[in-house]
Amino acid sequence: MKDQCSFVFSEELLNYKFSSHHPFNQFRLKLTVDLLNKMNALNPEHIIPPRMATDEELALIHDQSYIEAVKKAGYGQLPNEIAENYGLGTEDTPIFPNMHEASALLVGGTLTAVDEVMSGRACHAVNLGGGLHHGFRGKASGFCIYNDSSVAIKYLQEKYNARVLYVDTDAHHGDGVQWSFYDDPKVCTLSIHETGRYLFPGTGNINERGQGSGYGYSFNIPVDAFTEDESWLHAYSQAIKEVAAFFKPDVILTQNGADSHYYDPLTHLSATMKIYREIPKLAHEIAHQYCNGRWIAVGGGGYDIWRVVPRAWAHIWLEMTENSNSYGSLPEEWVEHWQKEAPVQLPREWDDPENLYTPIPRKAEITEKNILTLEKALYPIRNHQKSESV
Repeated sequence: MKDQCSFVFSEELLNYKFSSHHPFNQFRLKLTVDLLNKMNALNPEHIIPPRMATDEELALIHDQSYIEAVKKAGYGQLPNEIAENYGLGTEDTPIFPNMHEASALLVGGTLTAVDEVMSGRACHAVNLGGGLHHGFRGKASGFCIYNDSSVAIKYLQEKYNARVLYVDTDAHHGDGVQWSFYDDPKVCTLSIHETGRYLFPGTGNINERGQGSGYGYSFNIPVDAFTEDESWLHAYSQAIKEVAAFFKPDVILTQNGADSHYYDPLTHLSATMKIYREIPKLAHEIAHQYCNGRWIAVGGGGYDIWRVVPRAWAHIWLEMTENSNSYGSLPEEWVEHWQKEAPVQLPREWDDPENLYTPIPRKAEITEKNILTLEKALYPIRNHQKSESV
């Protein structure tokens, strides 16, 4: 399996940059790649450069008028009042030079990963520059200009006639992808996220199950704020196993936001690196159980770029390549090199200490609430199984 994995990357992916102070910072890609290099886990033959998505490919999901607006915005030719109608020039998605080209490259990176897997050149492929799951058909949202996962899923349908299971473990609900395929029974979306009562985008309720012929193919697990590892992993492991068994996909596309960690500055969950070790393990198992190994992974959120994202995302590649060398200490050379630039003390171990935070006072209550949420979310599957067994 080690020779059948593709890592989509080039320094150009760092050009998706709103400003020096914006929380979405693609420098995390460089930190992750360097971590993998320092542990000799990423060989040059694994690295595939991303290509630029064409306008026709972007139009699989996005309105042509929106694509043209993004181009004009990046050239300084879009009036503010028009830009706002497209969600551009806001605090979340400020305009930056050549934003169309930078955004289309992220989408093209995910399409590159798709072609690597579906052509058979690779069994698994990852584009950590992707995972921008909030973008809509005609509007930017939540740091996302184009929605690479939605474009990739439509591309998988059009070019490869594939049934796609999309699994989103970002702390924020994968709203853009869900709404893109809300009425499509050949795409199943599963999002495990912090409840929208406290967090953007405020959607992802249990009762968002799809519509029309797509009803029953959208699953949401909104966990409570301050959810810890055990409760989060229980929800994830049960949901992905049962949803995959129900849907039986041809390919799995996972969005790997790393913002459920306790350190993340934008969310309110209390997970540690334990969940980021397990997330790709289960995805890997599902891919081989149902999809002949076809697994495409993208990045997503993650706003503690120094202490969390490099370790979390490195686990995806290490799992894909069946490299178990992610225990104990991080490479000393990596820690010493980046500590000079980091505004925080870098971790020296792959795993977090047991006393990372003070005990959560409502742990039992939160755990029980998450169990009930999971049961309600998976009720249609479990009820169907009961009726079939009668």
